[in-house]
Amino acid sequence: MAKTLHILNGDSLAEGIGSLQLKGTILVWREMLCAGPTSVEVGGEQFFRKRSEYLGEQYQISHDSYHNAFVTPMHELGAIRSFDTVHLWFEYDLFCHLNLLGALAWIYQHGFEGDIYHVCSGRIKGENRLFGLSELSPEQLEHHYSQKKLLTATDLELAQELWALYCEQDHNALIPRIVQTSSFDYLSNCLKSHIERFPDSRTGLNLLESHILKLIQSHTVKSEHQLCGYVLDRQGFYGYGDTQISKMITSLRPFFGKRQGVLHLNKKGEKVLQEKLNVIDIMENSVMFGGSKKYQWCYDAEANTLIPRT
Repeated sequence: MAKTLHILNGDSLAEGIGSLQLKGTILVWREMLCAGPTSVEVGGEQFFRKRSEYLGEQYQISHDSYHNAFVTPMHELGAIRSFDTVHLWFEYDLFCHLNLLGALAWIYQHGFEGDIYHVCSGRIKGENRLFGLSELSPEQLEHHYSQKKLLTATDLELAQELWALYCEQDHNALIPRIVQTSSFDYLSNCLKSHIERFPDSRTGLNLLESHILKLIQSHTVKSEHQLCGYVLDRQGFYGYGDTQISKMITSLRPFFGKRQGVLHLNKKGEKVLQEKLNVIDIMENSVMFGGSKKYQWCYDAEANTLIPRT
């Protein structure tokens, strides 16, 4: 009998997918590879050590918690090459797509030779926003599962190439892949969003950080908690959770304050949005995206390239 492995993007989906009565083994991919250092070999000791140290330092996730949530389930799964088919349940955003690339690298590096399918969510007919898999009704999940895409050899080669490039210091090589066609419907959007995570050469803030300051400027926001909610709903293709957004808001505190119960930009924040001030030197400099240090590069929007800082 054929053995099927379903790799899910999170516990929320694991809870909601029961109605489908899927046949096979389920593995929940509890990682966030969009943040912190990575290594090309996924699942090796170096990879686990890097990830555990980063998550402990930045998100107070203990070594034991990380191993229990991610490492142990992978080990208990056994040899992935013993499965005949893998279904990857990862949605439209950058958070999910980098986890997807990491999962595909792990699958490839451990000798799997069967069919690999991608079950994705995003646009739904008649709706004006993008939907995550865990937001779908049982009927919608069933439909998305029926529309799963068999990944071709070309898709898999592209995924391996992108993962290797993400683990390098210079992410300029990712930029030409933005226009490359593949079975990954939202890959181009995610790659573009990733490049725009580097600080803008004019301001020192990236696109989402500037967007957060603009929300403070244009809305009546009474707390950082409320601001986090606004950003979660208006973040586009990033797919960040509230923990990541809150961390980002905290890093932006030098540019806003509170007056009469409402958040307001200070003079420094106003000058940044006016492109009259570059604040890259006062931003935290330990952030990493895969193999690249965020603040060792600036994004030149006009030239659409990353420029190394000297």
